[in-house]
Amino acid sequence: MYPFVAPSNNAYSPTLLRLGAGLLLGLSLLIPTHAAYSNGELDYPLDPQYDLPLDELRSFAEVYERIKQAYVHEVDDRELLENAVKGMLSGLDPHSAYLEPEAFKDLRESTQGEFGGLGIEIGIEEGYIKVISPIDDTPASRAGLQPHDLIIRINDTPTREMTVNKAMELMRGEPGTKIELTIQRKNTNQPFNVNLERGLIRITSVKEKILAPSFGYLRISQFQNRSGNEVEQALNRLVKANKAPLKGLILDLRNNPGGVLQAAADVVDVFLDGGLIVYTRGRLPDTQMRFEANSGDSLDGVPLVVLINEGSASASEIVAGALQDHQRALIMGTTSFGKGSVQTVLPLNNDRAIKMTTALYYTPNGRSIQAEGIQPDIEVVNARITPLETNQTTKEADLDGHLNNETTPALNEEVASPLDTVEDYPLNEALNLLRGLAIFKSRN
Repeated sequence: MYPFVAPSNNAYSPTLLRLGAGLLLGLSLLIPTHAAYSNGELDYPLDPQYDLPLDELRSFAEVYERIKQAYVHEVDDRELLENAVKGMLSGLDPHSAYLEPEAFKDLRESTQGEFGGLGIEIGIEEGYIKVISPIDDTPASRAGLQPHDLIIRINDTPTREMTVNKAMELMRGEPGTKIELTIQRKNTNQPFNVNLERGLIRITSVKEKILAPSFGYLRISQFQNRSGNEVEQALNRLVKANKAPLKGLILDLRNNPGGVLQAAADVVDVFLDGGLIVYTRGRLPDTQMRFEANSGDSLDGVPLVVLINEGSASASEIVAGALQDHQRALIMGTTSFGKGSVQTVLPLNNDRAIKMTTALYYTPNGRSIQAEGIQPDIEVVNARITPLETNQTTKEADLDGHLNNETTPALNEEVASPLDTVEDYPLNEALNLLRGLAIFKSRN
């Protein structure tokens, strides 16, 4: 799922940056940088001028000793120290965490393209596990889980104050095994149970189709290593299926939880003719990164509409933000998730790792979307189209003896496929807008 760089001695010594909305069950958005941690030593030494907070350390030692002496059960030293490390990291922000061997193993496995689980991106809201977005064609999406659903129980285990890592551990498992989630959905009074069967999650990140003659649709469910190449190939297939260059394209990033940062940059590069895509800013040198687009727009400036919603996070927001800042696309939908921080995963010497927020990323115009999200140019909420009944009216062509038009009526080929656009209101609106943009472009 991300470009591992195999070092000579330690298979996980490169610094890996992760951009994502919470911890994904099956996907970790990672990018390799120069090694900042190898063979157990930091490449960046601690500041010798840093003074240790002695009073706080004495308090820590006192609490540690009181627990050892007075807690109702005897507590192992290793357990106490690991809990202390977990507390240090989890207290920083929702995305920093201490990864025990099993969690670290799951994280590595989840980036290899297939895994046993449900296929949902999760985070935390008000002490509960929250669904950020289900991944297309997975047990979670087929069961109808939606962004902002709260998972209040996993089987018989309440999730109140549960960590994301623990929830991930409970929900992942062998394909074919059963699991029950108790869901509290917005605007519903009573929680309800959803029974799922874990599956082998194989992610196909790019799908395409012709919505109407000369108007293409491209869906990216998440950003994988080859997403940039897959987008190029999908565009070629669309042109071949259309038997002519496209007049417009809809890029659907709704409920896309993120993925590999380099892949997001590669996708933007397909549609830009040069310029800055995204940059990151943090305290360490390895967190200062810039991604630039190469010359050449694969669509040659053809109108582009990007669909986003509250489930569009991290890498999706990078794509939408870059195309918006360069005025290359109109962004339509609802405000995106707002995950603009970067996490570094640092392996330790004991099959464990720490995942810590180290930077923020910024759109080309210098916008940080952290906790803000990408604001669409045109807001369109999800809705169902219900045609209104109309009274029967008489037209000129219905009158006896009407004059015929001297020109032969042209066939209207711009008929939208009934697939998706009838039930999908934002997609229908995007197609209508795209048609208008294409007409306007053809007249100039």
